[in-house]
Amino acid sequence: MFMIEGMDKVREVIEKNRKRKLTKHKKISNNSIIEIDNCSPLDLLKLQKNLVTIANGEGIGFVYGKGRKKSEIQQLYEELEACGKRLMEYAESFEIMGKERNSYSKTDLEATFMRMKDDHMMNGQLKPAYNVQIAVENYFIIHAYVSNDRTDYNTLIPVIEKHIDTFGEILKETTADSGYCSEKNLLFLKEHNIESYIKLQDHEQRKTRAYKENIGKYYNMTTRIFEDERYYVCHDGRELRHIRTEEKEMEGYTQTLEVYGCADCSGCEHKAECLYKYDPEKDADKNKVMKINERWEELKEKSHANIQSKKGILNRQIRSIQTEGHFGDIKENDNFRRFNHRSTEKVYKEFMLYVISRNINKYHRFLNSKLQKFKGKKEENIAS
Repeated sequence: MFMIEGMDKVREVIEKNRKRKLTKHKKISNNSIIEIDNCSPLDLLKLQKNLVTIANGEGIGFVYGKGRKKSEIQQLYEELEACGKRLMEYAESFEIMGKERNSYSKTDLEATFMRMKDDHMMNGQLKPAYNVQIAVENYFIIHAYVSNDRTDYNTLIPVIEKHIDTFGEILKETTADSGYCSEKNLLFLKEHNIESYIKLQDHEQRKTRAYKENIGKYYNMTTRIFEDERYYVCHDGRELRHIRTEEKEMEGYTQTLEVYGCADCSGCEHKAECLYKYDPEKDADKNKVMKINERWEELKEKSHANIQSKKGILNRQIRSIQTEGHFGDIKENDNFRRFNHRSTEKVYKEFMLYVISRNINKYHRFLNSKLQKFKGKKEENIAS
C-alpha cells in the first residue's frame, strides 16, 4: 500500500474549506497571502501528481460519467484541482485590484464598483465607476483627476502635485470639504506651505452640547505643563500623566500616539461618563487611559481656525457655489452621468474634452458680463 505524506492534512483542509463556504466566512483580505494551510497552488499540483502515482501503482483508474462511482483518491484529486483553480483565480483578481481596492469590473478592469447616489431604479445600486476630482479657480476648472478610489482621502495630494508640476510652488491655499480631511493630507499641505481651509469631519459635532460636555475626552480636560512635561487634569481633579509613545505605520507615513493615563481612578464618581463602555462589574479597577495623536490634533485645530475666520467662511461659500456648482451643472443640466470609454486614461481624455468646452463657455459669459467674480454675501447673515 502506497502512502502519501500529508494526506490527512489535505483531507482536513478540504473539510475546513467546505465548512468555510457553508458558514459564509469573511473573504480573504487583499493584503493576505493566498494559501490553504500553507499549501500554495504549486504544492497542490505536486499533491495531484503524487495521487496519480499512487492510483497507477494501485491499479486504480479514474472514471467519469453517470452510474460510475469515483474512488476516494479520484474525489480527492478533483477537490485539489478545484482548489488550485480557485487559488489561481483569486491570485489573478488580487493582482488586478492591487492593495487599494477590493472590487473591479470585468468589463473595465480599472473601474471600481461604487454605490451611486441615484440611478434609474432609485435604489443605490453598485456600479463600475471612477472618482472624478476637479480643481476650480474663479469658476474655471484648471485641473481634473480621475481615479478608481472610492473615497476622496487619497485624491487631494495627486491633484496638488499636478498643480505644482504645472505652475510651480505658487499655490497658497486649498479649500475642500470634510471628505479630504486626513492627517496625511494636512501634513502634506503644511510641508508645502499651503494654508488648509479643509472642513473637519467633526465640524458639526463641535457645535453640540454633548461634544463640549463629554468629560472623557482630552479636549474637555485641563492641560498643564510641569518641567516641560504635559499632563491632563480630569473632571475629578486627577492627573493623567504621560506613560509611553506608540507608533503606527500608515500608508506613506507614521502616526505617533502619546499615551496618557491616570494612576488611580478608584472611588471616582464620574467613571461611568469618563470610561468608554464602562461596566461596573468588569471595570471596577480600570483606570483612565487615552491615546492622543498630537500632530494630527494640531493640524486639525489649525485648519478649523482657518475655516472659522472671515476668509475661511468666504472660501467655503466660493467652494459650494463654484466647485459644487460645476458638478450640479454637469450632472443635472448637461446630463453627463456616464462615460462612453473604458480605462482611466480614456476616461480622463473624455472628461478633459468636456472640461475645455465648459471653460470656453465660462469665458464667453465673462466677456459678456453675464458672470462676475463672487465676493461673498455682504448683507445676509453668514452662518459659521
